[in-house]
Amino acid sequence: MTYDLTADHAARFARIALGHVTREYPHKADHVMTGDADVYTPRAVHPIFYGSFDWHSCVHGYWLLARVRRLFPDLAEAAAIDALFADAFTPAKVEAERAYLDRPSARGFERPYGWAWLLMLAAELVQAGSPHAATLRPLADAFVARFRDFLPLLTYPVRAGQHANTGFALVLAVRYAEVAGDTALRGLLTERAHGWFGADRDAQAWEPSGEDFLSPILMEATAMAALLPRAAFARWFAAFLPRVAAREPAALFTPATVSDRSDGKIAHLDGLNLSRAWAFHSLAAAIDAPETQAILRDAADRHLAASLDAVAGDYMGEHWLASFALLALGDRPALS
Repeated sequence: MTYDLTADHAARFARIALGHVTREYPHKADHVMTGDADVYTPRAVHPIFYGSFDWHSCVHGYWLLARVRRLFPDLAEAAAIDALFADAFTPAKVEAERAYLDRPSARGFERPYGWAWLLMLAAELVQAGSPHAATLRPLADAFVARFRDFLPLLTYPVRAGQHANTGFALVLAVRYAEVAGDTALRGLLTERAHGWFGADRDAQAWEPSGEDFLSPILMEATAMAALLPRAAFARWFAAFLPRVAAREPAALFTPATVSDRSDGKIAHLDGLNLSRAWAFHSLAAAIDAPETQAILRDAADRHLAASLDAVAGDYMGEHWLASFALLALGDRPALS
């Protein structure tokens, strides 16, 4: 079976996100307290992104809504999305979110996963021609500045399969750079990717770890596909994963087993299956060999089959997995 994004998928994902982006509790904070004055309640310090269990999941919940609103303008949920956005994206609320970053203890706040997702949301609003794009711009600018300051300091990439993964952040950040026409940011992302990943060869896929939702190998490859010229990427990819024709490393092509979807960390593995599907499709579109494209697309479909139905049912997955399903189904380039 080949999976494509349909209006039914979009409506289901929209209903899921509408059900959690304004759900304040339960809440997991990325917040450093330096005294009693820093006591935290989500809505007080994050007037937009207080829902969805944590800040970054709320951000990509809004991205999901912006994307399905653009791709399927006739959805029954469109009016609810419009009303939500009108209430959320006001100058005062955006400034409150931006001002939080001025806290001395917030230097590492949501780095780099939340940074990248905020830029992905900003890019989607720009692509939609939304008036909210200009309203959100000061917050996007703040995270662009953080990327520019931080990336030169990151001597080594983070290759873990969770939020700190460098490759995933590069993929999302370059999307914003291209949509916003920020050539300086794109140049920095390209330079750092070359330095971190350019000499990598014959990747050994010691994955997944038990709490991964990203594939370190595939995120690195997807970042290089997004940043390198097509011919240069083909050469790099052939050396990086030289045994794709044999579907090796086998662990990379085998969907993860999820034993307990009520456990928030184990449920990460559904996200791994969905993010791998997205990566496989993106890589297939970045190369010209039909046989390799077919192998990668088959791997994508098998990973989607393993976890697509798990996007709802338990809040530990429901507060975020639909965003990754949307990446896998509707945020991938078409094959040429």
